Amino acid sequence: MERRIALKSLVTVAGSLMVLPACDLIHRGPLDLSGKQEKLLAELVETIIPATDTLGGKDLQLPMLIQKIVADCYEPAVKESFVAGLDHLQQMAKEIYGKSFVACGATHRTQLLLQMEQSEEASQKDFYELVKELTILGYTTSEYVLTNFTDFSMAPGHFYGCVPNIAQNTR
Repeated sequence: MERRIALKSLVTVAGSLMVLPACDLIHRGPLDLSGKQEKLLAELVETIIPATDTLGGKDLQLPMLIQKIVADCYEPAVKESFVAGLDHLQQMAKEIYGKSFVACGATHRTQLLLQMEQSEEASQKDFYELVKELTILGYTTSEYVLTNFTDFSMAPGHFYGCVPNIAQNTR
């Protein structure tokens, strides 16, 4: 009897060890952004969806969401290109306008983003498209937008348990 339990445990441990390499636990760490990069991402999101009479991207904490999605759902190569894209955007702002992206006005920020979007360099274009896509995704699926601007219902329909069966009443 004990031999069966020992064999079962041995097979379970061996199976677990075979499956463990498939779990990508190493690359699921946080996205290491500096304080300046976090501020840059916040202003980038705010430039894409600015606050008007409605809340903007920064108000809905979309930069935190974007960091979490990139850290948890994308491969290390995408994480590295994401951080490199932030650094490149900062470098572009300093080269063109002589100041950081955060210090630039809304018009200059928009021009920089349009330049990245229309760039022939794939890394710049991919970075901008990723940030824009995640910003729009986060905004359109936020509780604020779903409850204030759409006819969203957490549990659609209603169950009326006390209504008599219609099929029985038609006979």
